Amino acid sequence: MGETIRRLTSAQRGLSLVEFLIGGAIVIAHNVFHSIPNEVPILFVLGIVSILIRTRDWRAIGLVRPRSWLVTIGVALLAAIAVIAMGQFVTEPLAKAMGLHENPGAAANALGSLKGNVWSALKGLGLVWTFAAFGEEVSYRRYLLGRAAEALGGTTFAYWIALLPASILFGFGHYYQGPAGIFTTACDGFVIGAVYLLMKRNLWVAVLTHGLVDTIGIVLLFFGLAD
Repeated sequence: MGETIRRLTSAQRGLSLVEFLIGGAIVIAHNVFHSIPNEVPILFVLGIVSILIRTRDWRAIGLVRPRSWLVTIGVALLAAIAVIAMGQFVTEPLAKAMGLHENPGAAANALGSLKGNVWSALKGLGLVWTFAAFGEEVSYRRYLLGRAAEALGGTTFAYWIALLPASILFGFGHYYQGPAGIFTTACDGFVIGAVYLLMKRNLWVAVLTHGLVDTIGIVLLFFGLAD
């Protein structure tokens, strides 16, 4: 699980706020202004170092063995289906209704040509299960969401409030997809984050959900069923 919820001093809350603001600045600096390298490796390292300094316990990262892998995988699969269905029937139509444009082929441009290309598809799967599913979940859900929640007091309610700004940053982490992509990805991040919190901050659920969503996307791109 994550770090144990505890009473935080004003200094601890202030430090968490500073970390969250720095993390947010890193996300914007790379994705919007392209002034620094990709934010995910930076946030990943900062997050791991910060968590270990605070807790001196690798289990605090959240990747401990769940009580039941079957339940964890089952919840992740259902969550992945929910994310995809929400995008298809709710957030994407809503983005269009709000006049938000998207960058056509953004996913394909980011991963390279995937249609019918087995080697590119395999490389894409490797990328989404390491950099995206693992790297982004540690960076955004575990680290940024956690620090935002601690800045708000570290209570269960604080985690749910912090889910909103953390999800918005996740959306801006996909700035290359255009305004519609930012909006829909932020909504996806909110759902993944909600499942993460409901599962008592077991990060494996978030990692598996994220990986399954992206895997389905790559399969659709491979067969030419999406762009």
